[in-house]
Amino acid sequence: MAPVNFFMNVLWLLFGGIWMGLGWCLAGLIMVVTVIGIPWARSCFVIAGLAFWPFGKMIVDRQYVQGYHDAGTGPLGLLGNVLWFVFAGWWLAVGHLSAALVNFLSIIGIPFGIQHLKLALISLAPVGKTVVNKPECVVCQ
Repeated sequence: MAPVNFFMNVLWLLFGGIWMGLGWCLAGLIMVVTVIGIPWARSCFVIAGLAFWPFGKMIVDRQYVQGYHDAGTGPLGLLGNVLWFVFAGWWLAVGHLSAALVNFLSIIGIPFGIQHLKLALISLAPVGKTVVNKPECVVCQ
């Protein structure tokens, strides 16, 4: 990990990342307890890792990483995202939007507000997505 990403991730925890990461973990625990929500729990915990340490990572469709469609990237994934939005996604999105607005009040908080907006988008429809490390050198690839 680049030193700048490490530094930004440490600051991120102070600018709301720890609370939203805990929110994603809570959502994952609730999904596991309900038993019916177990398929969504994996997405919660993967995105919780992103919510705790977002700099240097990006969200992509899982089909591009795997090279094929699976249940989460097809019609069942769409249904899963609709159910997710109704039961959990909207309140996580509101939390990230609120944190983004607070961060946008200062110049120093702008990069953190942008990360909160990215997480707000993924909180609306996480099924079929995965988190990967950003390439360190785009020209090298």
